[in-house]
Amino acid sequence: MKTKIVSILAIASLSLLGGCSSLGQVNAWEKGNLAKPAMTFEGDPLDQRFVQHIYGSKENSSGGYGVGGGGCGCN
Repeated sequence: MKTKIVSILAIASLSLLGGCSSLGQVNAWEKGNLAKPAMTFEGDPLDQRFVQHIYGSKENSSGGYGVGGGGCGCN
């Protein structure tokens, strides 16, 4: 009984992972879209600086991201 369940789970997981293998590759004319600044993880550098300022203010701490002071958000 237990081996039957394990084999069913193994077949199901292999069939699910098999679907990921057919994603294809990026064509040459599509690489320009991936190189756009909006496609980066960081996005807009100014926006990230603003987010880190808010994070430092909310945490009421300094350090980690080069933020001095903290708490009031006036640094």
